Amino acid sequence: MRRATQHFDFLLLGATLLLILYSVTMIYSATYLSGERGQNLWDTLFVRQAIHALVGIGLLFLVARIDYQYLELLHRPLYILVILSLLLVFVVGHGSFGAQRWLDFNIFTFQPSELAKLIVIITLAKYLADRGPEVKRFPYLLLSLVIVAIPMLLIYLQPALGTALILAVVWLAMVLVAGARLRHLTILALLGVLCAPLIWLSLEDYMRERVMVFLNPQQDPLGAGYNMRQALIAVGSGGWIGQGFGSGSQNQLHFLRVRHTDYIFSVLGEELGFVGVLILLLLLGTLLFRILRAADLARDDFGKLIACGVATVIGFQAFVNIGMNIGLIPAVGTSLPFMSYGGSGLITLLLAEGVVQSILIRHRKLEFQ
Repeated sequence: MRRATQHFDFLLLGATLLLILYSVTMIYSATYLSGERGQNLWDTLFVRQAIHALVGIGLLFLVARIDYQYLELLHRPLYILVILSLLLVFVVGHGSFGAQRWLDFNIFTFQPSELAKLIVIITLAKYLADRGPEVKRFPYLLLSLVIVAIPMLLIYLQPALGTALILAVVWLAMVLVAGARLRHLTILALLGVLCAPLIWLSLEDYMRERVMVFLNPQQDPLGAGYNMRQALIAVGSGGWIGQGFGSGSQNQLHFLRVRHTDYIFSVLGEELGFVGVLILLLLLGTLLFRILRAADLARDDFGKLIACGVATVIGFQAFVNIGMNIGLIPAVGTSLPFMSYGGSGLITLLLAEGVVQSILIRHRKLEFQ
């Protein structure tokens, strides 16, 4: 095992730890410094996030020690388990902000849709790796879409549009890496365009309202467009070096809502400015580069596809969240990876990174024969 640990990616781990430290610091500013202190220190969100991080880091090291190829044997029960948990949400799920996405276990709450991202990546990677060149055939491509569409539909109905979109993008990225034909994907894209009116009608009223406000920000500046306007003000007022840690007016005076989750980027931009944002982007870029490096080094297609899927989740989530904060795309409720508050999301990302580390540790066959 000593020779194997030489392949552990400490740069990847270091970037992750710095992102988590960044996250806890900004959540501290967005909540504790702005007056949301709770009854005691253990009730504060930044302490909870630190605890989530410690649990997740422990799981990262545990998963990294286990051969990722065992996941090939477990992919079916894991997939069934996550589908059942998504169904259970509709029966006994805990609701918040008009969405029913959480399972409450008294000691902690768990969001199955977050874990579903990783399980779908593993299941899809197994399917595509087993089929090999057959993925170029349209029926096999359709079946891969069905694997993703089932959890995607259940997540969409919660409703969690952002997470459903992430699964769709993960499917697209992974089938492209697996060798799917562009003409087949074009056919599916055209079918999607034809279904667009039905999808639009199926959206919740507030989702359609967000799109309309994005197209016309002045439509409802004190209602649906409020968060978008405040986020833009926060980011724009940051300048080069920001207003100072704990001194952002939009953040500290509570003009910016849900600032510790969806809009943590705006808090960072307002208080630490362009320099703070640049540090964030460098850390995320390092993270993505090292995960894609793992995909390149992977000893088999299964490992390669898992690493590509994990990189897609992190990259796309970051793009959507930052785009939402600076007004480039409509608000869809997507968190910023490793930065936004949330135990389920953070622990799932650290679990996924543990799998990537396992792929790296075992990328040389001779050391494990």
